[in-house]
Amino acid sequence: MSAYEKGMEILETKFGNNKDNIIALATIATESNADGKPRPVVRDVDAYYEDGTFYVVTWGASTKMQQIAQNSEVSIAVAFEWFTSSGIGENLGWVMKPENTQLRTKLRTAFAKWYDMANNESDENCCILAIRLTDGIININHHETLIYIDFVSKTATVRGKDI
Repeated sequence: MSAYEKGMEILETKFGNNKDNIIALATIATESNADGKPRPVVRDVDAYYEDGTFYVVTWGASTKMQQIAQNSEVSIAVAFEWFTSSGIGENLGWVMKPENTQLRTKLRTAFAKWYDMANNESDENCCILAIRLTDGIININHHETLIYIDFVSKTATVRGKDI
């Protein structure tokens, strides 16, 4: 098994299989700081993971979606799971769009405990955010092994103890 395949297997085990994951999502603010430099903004979101992408149900007019519309570069971190990554955020549109039917079913399953309480699907601003990972680092056993994954080229390198 290649390092990339092993890394993807680890991510699927940690985050896949219909799990409701809490991830920290970082975006870039639409306004600069006092020095005119871009400011990062981070918040926790519930996310569903599948094949190198995290999916979030959110409100299309939210600050994070406005920021992603202006700059689609995002970063994520998963607390206590030792995984960080950069990616591209994409608004997939209203959850009720026909092309979102299959994904919506998966999201409703993963988020079943709270989905209906938190989301108003009749509001066309209730949308799906796809966070398509571009590169990331899996940290195993406090830096004993680091797996650097390039999701775009589907490659990975390992530093430290072999996996």
